[in-house]
Amino acid sequence: MQKIGCVITIFFIFSFLAFLGDISAQAKCTQVIGQGSQTVTLATGSPGELGLLQVLGEAFSKQSGVSLCWVKAGSGEAMRLLKKKDVEVIIAHDPPAEKKAVQDGWAAGRRLFGSNEFYLVGPASDPAGVSQASGVLTAFKAIAEKKALFVSRGDRSGTHQKEMEIWGKAGIRPEGSWYVETRDFMLASLKRADKDKGYFLTDSPTWISAKAQLPNLKLLFQGDPLLINPYHTLLRAETAQDPNSLGVRFVDFLLSDQGQQLLRDFGKDRFGQGLYLDARSTKLSAD
Repeated sequence: MQKIGCVITIFFIFSFLAFLGDISAQAKCTQVIGQGSQTVTLATGSPGELGLLQVLGEAFSKQSGVSLCWVKAGSGEAMRLLKKKDVEVIIAHDPPAEKKAVQDGWAAGRRLFGSNEFYLVGPASDPAGVSQASGVLTAFKAIAEKKALFVSRGDRSGTHQKEMEIWGKAGIRPEGSWYVETRDFMLASLKRADKDKGYFLTDSPTWISAKAQLPNLKLLFQGDPLLINPYHTLLRAETAQDPNSLGVRFVDFLLSDQGQQLLRDFGKDRFGQGLYLDARSTKLSAD
């Protein structure tokens, strides 16, 4: 009888732990969008912060009856979650890391979703004179030479990786009291740059949507080809193999005419301009 009692106790303990695991998994959702008995889980950063996922998720849910669980994560963290199989889909903007994930075999189905661009913003006084720079490498060199305050996300996000790529191409290792890492998301880091009157590399949608709240910052440099910011979708390798999986169905929706139209139009009602280019309009020189 004691053995039976122990078995029953162990069974209930494991059942309870499994229950807690389910609660934990649900708690990872930063936001649940739409309604449905099934849920597809996606990790990304700015597209969720800015509300693009809200629009896309609601349209997908209405069409499919599947809800969307958004997990807020920069590209580096999103890929870590995908590798751990904690999410089914990610939207990332770190092409070198994306390609390596596919080559390593744990991610698949990499498809161009759309793009925006990076802006270099900073104080209106522009102490490093970056607004007069001939290119973004020259602009970054001027900031380092002047030791003007530069705010970095420092979080291995796609934006941080692009920033480090630029420093590397400029032949500079940023360090010292002038270089500040927030280890935070885009909007929070922008607000820190505004508070401290520092330079910051931001994506264009976040700047356009938030600039009214940033009185101390000004758009100082844009337009360098190096600042193109493409977004790709990635799936877990096993998810990509099943054409009927929720992950594949959601990515197909993102790349459908309806999904791309929603992407093109996002922001026009509030800001008078779209915040993203669709996949067809994105010009990539080497991707």
